[in-house]
Amino acid sequence: MLSSLPQPRSRRLATEESGVVPVAAVFAEALKDGIGTYWAALKDPDAIAAIRLTALAAAISVPLNLLFGLAAAWSITKFTFPGKNLLITLIDLPFAVSPVVAGMTFVLLFGAQGWFGAFLADHDIKIIFAVPGIVLATVFVTFPFVARELIPLMHEQGVETEEAAIILGANGWQTFWRVTLPNIKWALLYGVILCSARAVGEFGAVSVVSGHIRGVTTTLPLHVEILYNEYHFAAAFAVASLLTLLALVTLVAKSVVEREIR
Repeated sequence: MLSSLPQPRSRRLATEESGVVPVAAVFAEALKDGIGTYWAALKDPDAIAAIRLTALAAAISVPLNLLFGLAAAWSITKFTFPGKNLLITLIDLPFAVSPVVAGMTFVLLFGAQGWFGAFLADHDIKIIFAVPGIVLATVFVTFPFVARELIPLMHEQGVETEEAAIILGANGWQTFWRVTLPNIKWALLYGVILCSARAVGEFGAVSVVSGHIRGVTTTLPLHVEILYNEYHFAAAFAVASLLTLLALVTLVAKSVVEREIR
């Protein structure tokens, strides 16, 4: 109950400053050598390749996890079936396992010396140190977010409205589109926002499976790390400013959705 009381003005100001100062520092460092250096870092072919790969991984993983999360939440909250507890456990698995451990697991499975390495090599399929491995790692670390936002809400809503729609003659798809989806649309959007943010910013699992091949398997976070390790600080902060802008957009969208949910 104490957290719901209005905070003192000094505490609110301190909280705002603690969020503004790091953001300002990123942009200050990015523009320290001038706007020309900033744009040159962003227009670098390796940076453009990192942007494209990050966008590709997010564009694949977010829709897949939206479909999976929606189907899993609907199944868990509306039906009883064998393996229900196992499905819930699998949804929580990425929260319990370190992303680095997840990346190592993919290497163990699909690497050259992995369980399926010989089969993949015989069929000229490359997953580890290639784009498929990055997409696979991104899908894994992001798939709980949509489901975990929907399950509590759909549990609370129950099944009465869907049963009433079916009694009135609606079929399964009509019930979903006209009854279920409108009741969960804001929670679904909230989960998609969180999933997108994690997909863009994921580092640990992607770092293990990428091989850090510059311009080929480096996402934006990995590209920032490479530039920073090479002492190209202005370029590193310039690329990091893109991630900062995405974070700010995510925070704004998150706040709008939270207000609609309340």
